[in-house]
Amino acid sequence: MFEKEIEEYERVRKDYQQKVADRMGRKQWMEYNEILFSAHSCAIEGNSFTVDDTRILREQGMAMIPVGRSLLECTEMADHFRAFDYMAGHLDQFFDEALLKEVNRLVTEHTLAYRAPGAVAGEYTTEDMAAGDTVFGDHETLIVRVPRLMTSTQRAMAEGQHPMVVAAKWHGYFEYLHPFHDGNGRTGRLLSNFILLRAGHPLLIVKLEDRAAYISALKQIRTEGTDEHLVAFFFKTAIERMKSEMAQKRKNSLPLIFF
Repeated sequence: MFEKEIEEYERVRKDYQQKVADRMGRKQWMEYNEILFSAHSCAIEGNSFTVDDTRILREQGMAMIPVGRSLLECTEMADHFRAFDYMAGHLDQFFDEALLKEVNRLVTEHTLAYRAPGAVAGEYTTEDMAAGDTVFGDHETLIVRVPRLMTSTQRAMAEGQHPMVVAAKWHGYFEYLHPFHDGNGRTGRLLSNFILLRAGHPLLIVKLEDRAAYISALKQIRTEGTDEHLVAFFFKTAIERMKSEMAQKRKNSLPLIFF
């Protein structure tokens, strides 16, 4: 299954790595990805930061709050930077609950008290959850499945299953479990990229404009009992992003006519 998607993805990934990622250098490429990924991942949850706002905050810190943005949004973005840096800096760590809880703690550390007084960042929810038009299952029942999800995903990574398939399947089931009071989406997207980065693959960035398709693919796990739509969405999103950036680079390499 997904043989065609894997074949196209690997062909595009090889070109992208040679023509874009390698030529940027690791440090600049990761900084570029962190800003783009953070802007879109937080925007999916309602943050109004643009990519430019995110870049300014990353470069200048909380001393420079972009015009028209709330302190809560700035704090949420700053937390996301810390979670991203931790995720990217611990790729040798075992894929387990300790990693999961630490990423969630960092991504919600300074905003959870505002959104859910009494909840503890990095600890599982103590009440049933709902988001949008979705009512999740009994939280006790769902939370006890988390260790098995982490163990089976670590095993799939060790067995050499394709990283994009593993990342998508893990993400879909994690969002189905929805074990934290806040930050499940951001945590899920961060750790999906942990899986990809550890395998040497580019980051997957779900853009705000693709939010509806992304949410629909997640919902189909619950309504149809299959994650095929989400896996296909992950491949499509990754391929389109790499092709777009290569096309942008080709265009920006053309000579300009001044006169």
